[in-house]
Amino acid sequence: MKSIAELEQIRKKTLDEISLRTNKNVLRVVVGMATCGIAAGARPVMNAFLEELKKRNISDVSVTMTGCIGVCRLEPVVEVINPDGEKVTYVKMTAEKAVRVVAEHIVNGRVCSDLTIGAEEG
Repeated sequence: MKSIAELEQIRKKTLDEISLRTNKNVLRVVVGMATCGIAAGARPVMNAFLEELKKRNISDVSVTMTGCIGVCRLEPVVEVINPDGEKVTYVKMTAEKAVRVVAEHIVNGRVCSDLTIGAEEG
């Protein structure tokens, strides 16, 4: 660091990133990252969401992690929650499926029904 101004820029960038992880007024992506999720591959799924959103310059989507969502046999599990609280639960996720969810669901508003818990259980 060379100056107070540079330090302030780093601070602002960090606070902006934190607000994206905690802002409840944006679309939220919640990845189940308990031991079962991590063992099933949740970490690459979460990274794929973060990378794809960054690649598309989408900054109004919050990506967070949570503990066990409760359906371990369907891990990795990802919930996409809109600002109104409506939730779509995606199961057996992969990094490739995460990229598809960003393109179809987050960008174009079309739920990937074939990847949801309803399709798996039905």
